Amino acid sequence: MSIEIRDTEGHRATLQVAPGPAEGPLQVGILIEGPSADASWSCSPAAARELAAALVAAAGEAENARPAEPVTVKACELLRGDVRDGDRLMTVEAVRTDGAGVQVTWTSGGGRSWSQMYEADADIRLRRRLRPGR
Repeated sequence: MSIEIRDTEGHRATLQVAPGPAEGPLQVGILIEGPSADASWSCSPAAARELAAALVAAAGEAENARPAEPVTVKACELLRGDVRDGDRLMTVEAVRTDGAGVQVTWTSGGGRSWSQMYEADADIRLRRRLRPGR
């Protein structure tokens, strides 16, 4: 698998991940080729999974980083993936309108899930608003 990545300054690099040689211990080969340097190493499949999990977690943290100005939306306008502003990470899992009320199912960063009823026009402050098409 080969992926082109860019840094914050727009420099391109290529990340290649492939199974290691057929003989010897099970290995995953990782190669990063960039404009200023190249890096390569191999690791066990378990270590490669740990690396992938760490990258997914870091991406989630970056996406959920607090913007300069939180956004306030009406409860009836919440979308799956919206992140509530506050001390604890709460992500909208589902929204169901029930007459003048809105039932929102939230999921915590720890994987716990619960539902809460709101008036449709209740203001909900969001840390991160889902962008359309995501």
